[in-house]
Amino acid sequence: MLALDVADAEAVFAQAVTAGAAIRQPVADMFWGDRHGQLEDPFGHRWNIAQHLRDVPHDEVIAAAAQAFS
Repeated sequence: MLALDVADAEAVFAQAVTAGAAIRQPVADMFWGDRHGQLEDPFGHRWNIAQHLRDVPHDEVIAAAAQAFS
């Protein structure tokens, strides 16, 4: 899996889809403060595309993760 931190996740995601990537997880705002999505390129490589939106205190990330995965 490859990960990219970019300035505009929507634009990079759209460009990759236009180039033949398949959407594995649509771009969405995540509880840890990033806008994030996952693609699979035509060669089978998975890409995480992320754009940092805001800093989230560690205790809030832990609480949100517990809620999301319960």
